[in-house]
Amino acid sequence: MINIMKQIHTPEEVSSLKQSDRPVVFLWTASWCPDCVYLYPFLDQIEKDNPDFDFYKLDRDELLDEAIDQEILGIPSFTVFKGGKELGRFVSKLRKTPQEIQQFLNSVKEA
Repeated sequence: MINIMKQIHTPEEVSSLKQSDRPVVFLWTASWCPDCVYLYPFLDQIEKDNPDFDFYKLDRDELLDEAIDQEILGIPSFTVFKGGKELGRFVSKLRKTPQEIQQFLNSVKEA
């Protein structure tokens, strides 16, 4: 596993990335979350298969205020922003398959 996805650590980074001209995918995780760890083996491939997106990992516990602001009530979850606007979200506490994640990204890309 190459682990390309960059980790974000501050609310300022999140705020700045939300304004990007390219779609930005935020993956909300936590170190204690087994369903988050389940994603790690296939995240690099998802990132490679979706070059139109920039991917970033956020620890929900480290960025709790931001998670509350974005109403991230379950993890792992995905939110996508571009130009300050939320394009989509895949937010739940359920385990996500590579196919479900790709389907979500396809739906955001088409929006």
